[in-house]
Amino acid sequence: MTKILIVNPNTTTSMTETIGAAARAVAASGTEIIAVTSSTGPVSIEGYYDEAFAVPGLIQALINAPDADAAIVACFDDTGLDAARTAARFPVVGICEAALVTAGQIAKRIAVVTTLPRSIVPLEELVRRYGFAERAQVTACDVAVLDLDKPGSGAEAKLEAEIARALDKGAEAIVLGCAGMADLPQKLSRKFGVPVVDGVAAAVKQAEALAGLRLTTSRRGSYASPGVKNYTGILAPFAPKTSS
Repeated sequence: MTKILIVNPNTTTSMTETIGAAARAVAASGTEIIAVTSSTGPVSIEGYYDEAFAVPGLIQALINAPDADAAIVACFDDTGLDAARTAARFPVVGICEAALVTAGQIAKRIAVVTTLPRSIVPLEELVRRYGFAERAQVTACDVAVLDLDKPGSGAEAKLEAEIARALDKGAEAIVLGCAGMADLPQKLSRKFGVPVVDGVAAAVKQAEALAGLRLTTSRRGSYASPGVKNYTGILAPFAPKTSS
């Protein structure tokens, strides 16, 4: 049995339930999905400020699951991904990186459709970091994260309208730029007749592959274990106790 931990780094449990269901729908029969909600931080992650305060809860969730075979950070900002890879003893997959790699194998021109306009620049920076700047454009449907599952919000109609605009501009595949959209890819793919990639599902398959290949995060250089030192104030519990 392969055990994959999925951490929702915001504190909204209903979103974790959506993420967990989407992950289990694509997981192999020998994969156990454990979806957890961060115990500390913002109810949604929309921009740099929220992201900064979501990282401690994410790291704590990883520390609390030492027996996982791989983990997934279920926020499309890939919140705290580098810190997570440094802290966890198992490989950690970010859903933005996973979605772009997956979409890049089936289309040349990709549209990433996210929630609010304020998320466009952070995601554009990730797109550049992952090497997709010439192939992927980021756009927003102007829907708050917490409105995605709110009845009567009109969120799905706004998302569909933005996807239609992206396709009119030449996109060949759509990447859904929020973990809260994880229950929509198949419906949207049927509606628009193009591949629609959800980062949660893509990350599950990549996490399974890493676990199956018995690959772990390199501790040489970038992701070397943090050096032992004291942290002060409310972050004192996160002080590295060992550099091994």
